[in-house]
Amino acid sequence: MTGWQTLFYKEVLRFWKVGFQTVAAPVITAILYLMIFGHVLEDRVQVYDSVSYTAFLLPGLVMMSVLQNAFANSSSSLIQSKIMGNLVFLLLTPLSHRAWFVAYVGSSVVRGLAVGLGVMVVTWWFAQPSLVAPLWILAFGFMGAALLGALGLIAGLWAEKFDQMAAFQNFIIVPMTFLSGVFYSIHSLPDFWQRVSHLNPFFYMIDGFRYGFFGVSDVSPWISLALVGGALLVVSAIALHLLKTGYKIRH
Repeated sequence: MTGWQTLFYKEVLRFWKVGFQTVAAPVITAILYLMIFGHVLEDRVQVYDSVSYTAFLLPGLVMMSVLQNAFANSSSSLIQSKIMGNLVFLLLTPLSHRAWFVAYVGSSVVRGLAVGLGVMVVTWWFAQPSLVAPLWILAFGFMGAALLGALGLIAGLWAEKFDQMAAFQNFIIVPMTFLSGVFYSIHSLPDFWQRVSHLNPFFYMIDGFRYGFFGVSDVSPWISLALVGGALLVVSAIALHLLKTGYKIRH
């Protein structure tokens, strides 16, 4: 195997060795969300015609799981390596910054999609949303996981201790995920909060992903695709630049 393939394989094995914690636990969490919110709001909320609230909720939970776990994979791997001191072994290799990026982000995509697939399979018993446009599902699932994997790479490079990483995740990633329309349509919000929601890139990932199931969405899927794609390019460029300059890993 080439260098990036070896590092990619190592990163996949890293989370797979503790699969009950990294894959099974997020699936169980998503099931709890579905059971609680679906049971309480099933007869009280209907977002789209002929679509039950539980069916509406399922794609949002799947995408939320993909995003959170893709971010956690790259960020936790880097911060652990920095704190434990074994990152030096990677610095001794002739791997380029591009190889680092592909391996870390690629493994994050694998973990995010694995968790998302697990959530979809297990929660399919509660509701069976249609698959109107599978290509949109795949596109937003992959791009969302890659975007959060690259963002996790930036956070892992920036953080110097676990407290900083926890703050980044608890005050940025989690709020943006929960306020992105996972549990509701933004059209149910007041005008001010609708405008605020349109500033949240996570909203476009989840809305576009949900479009692939029902064929309807709060904004055009093409707009969501363009914005998510643009965000992915910007975040990836920043991550590559930080890796190339050795930000907080060589000095």
